[in-house]
Amino acid sequence: MNTKTSSSSIATRIATACDCESLTQLCFRSKQSNGYDDAFMEACREELTITPATLAENECWVAHTEHTLCGCGCLSITAALSRGEISLFFIDPDWQRQGVGTLLWHTLQERARHHQLKELWLDADPSAQEFYSSLGFRVVGQSASGSIVGRYLPKMQLTDL
Repeated sequence: MNTKTSSSSIATRIATACDCESLTQLCFRSKQSNGYDDAFMEACREELTITPATLAENECWVAHTEHTLCGCGCLSITAALSRGEISLFFIDPDWQRQGVGTLLWHTLQERARHHQLKELWLDADPSAQEFYSSLGFRVVGQSASGSIVGRYLPKMQLTDL
């Protein structure tokens, strides 16, 4: 599957093992663009590192141009519960507010429908909560950060896929 925007300049495709290092760097650039310092980013290193195992355990998609990775989003599926989790969703700072996030979201939403999921969950970075709310997600609680002790993230859910 290859999805293109109306301008045909940005497309989505499934991520490959060759993308891991570039996607990890993209995740770090995106996260740090929210104003986090180097110590915070170092604490997030393991959580933001994309490995072949990440790709094997999730459906990971990239938004790209001919020569540039613009963003990534990963969908973790729990078919028995008809639910999925957006485990990673990052847009390169140079590509933010240019439709890349919306394109990736539509790809993940299409995949969730393909898998007949009834709901999606995610733990949002506080700076991204407004974006996810604009997609129809609602805050249903809090989740402990996987990287920072004592930090909590908005737990968000979408039931209208």
